[in-house]
Formats: sequence, C-alpha cells, structure tokens
Amino acid sequence: MKTMIGVMGSVSGYDERARDLTYRLGESIARHGCAIVTGACPGLPHEAVRGAKATGGLTVGVSPGHNFAEHTIKYDSPWEGYDIIIYTGSGLMGREITGVRSCDIVVLAGGRSGTLGEFSIAYDEGKLIGVLKGTGGIAEHVSMLVDVIHKDTGAQVVYGDDPEHLIATLVQMDAARKTADRKQFPLALNAQPIDPTLTTSLEGTQRAIAIMEMEVRRIQANLAEQHRRLEAYRDLALMGSGERGKG
Repeated sequence: MKTMIGVMGSVSGYDERARDLTYRLGESIARHGCAIVTGACPGLPHEAVRGAKATGGLTVGVSPGHNFAEHTIKYDSPWEGYDIIIYTGSGLMGREITGVRSCDIVVLAGGRSGTLGEFSIAYDEGKLIGVLKGTGGIAEHVSMLVDVIHKDTGAQVVYGDDPEHLIATLVQMDAARKTADRKQFPLALNAQPIDPTLTTSLEGTQRAIAIMEMEVRRIQANLAEQHRRLEAYRDLALMGSGERGKG
C-alpha cells in the first residue's frame, strides 16, 4: 500500500522560489514511491502534482465540487495531471477533513487561512506534518503556532527547505510510526493467551482479569484505528469509481 502524502498550501500570492520548491516536493514524493493528495486546487498544491506526475507518481485530488462540471467551472480548479479526483460536494472547507484524513503525512507549502485550517486538523489528529520552509505564508509561522498551541496530540512537525531531504525524513518517520503502532496494538490473533495457572487463587484471578482488560483495551484501540483507515481508503476507492462523494 502506498504512503499517502498530502500537500496543502497557497492557491495564489506566492513567488517563483515557492513554485520551484513545491514542484521539486512533488518530484520527491513520486521518487519515494508515495502517492500525492491535494485539494485538487490550483497554486502550489498543483505545482506539486505536476512535479509528481512528471516523475511517474500517483496523483489524487479531493475536490470541493459535486462533479466534474462544478469542479472546473464553479471552483475553476484543474483536472489535468490527476489520476483520481474525488468529488466530495462538501465545499472548500468541508473537503479539508477528507483530504487530511486520507493522508499518512501532510506537508504545508506557503498557505493562508485555508492551509491554517488544514494544519489544525492534521495537528489535532496526530498526523506527521512537514513544513516546506522558504515558501512563505503559514509555512513560515508554524513553529510559533506549535508553541502557542502547546498541546500533545501525538502530532510530529518537521521543518526543512530542501524538498528531497524533507520527504526522505518524513517517509522514514512514517515507517517508524507504523512499526511502533503495530507493536503497541497487535492484532487480536496475536494476543497472548492467559496462563491458566494464574486463576488458581483470588489474587491470580484478579491479575488475569487485569491482563485481559488491558488486552481488550489494546485490541479496541487497534480496531478503532484500523476502522478509521478503512473508511478513509474505502471512500477514496468509491469516489475514484464515481459511486459517491466524500467530504
């Protein structure tokens, strides 16, 4: 399964340096075998899509519109370069949750209020977040925001002005996080059986109950996370086939 990397950022108001950095960001995402996810919008996110597509990467757009006509006419958004466009019908703000939740990693490039909202969603949901420095906008102020928020959500924020190095670091961290998740929340089939000798006394029975309760909590946490991921990928699949929209 491909790692999904979202690129969120400025639709307008950026300079040539930001454009070049974000294009190279898309190239790096593709070179690492990852899929790129954007809001199917113009601007810096589309520059990343262009870079990824030119390098043979898989490109996914999460549109605010109900259909192709609304996407291209009402929202004046691009369609060239996308392998999949998911039509959410949720509007510009509503589609942000779908976009962020569909990603393993979120990278910010430039950005204003919309990108700030996407950062907030990603941070509150404990995502791995990259910040491409040198692109202006919100990306230049994230460290200050993290200090002000001062909230432990499990999110990790990585900063860098070299797109290749930033993506390489994020991909390594994502792999480590997934490995840690598997160790922390093993599947039920891998759960260790309770030693029957523990139940030969009241104290032993209480210990066995405590172990079983802890195992149940671990399994429940694992199932909740797997269900969340299943729903995100199921929606991606259904939207890609045109069966329904996602917001």
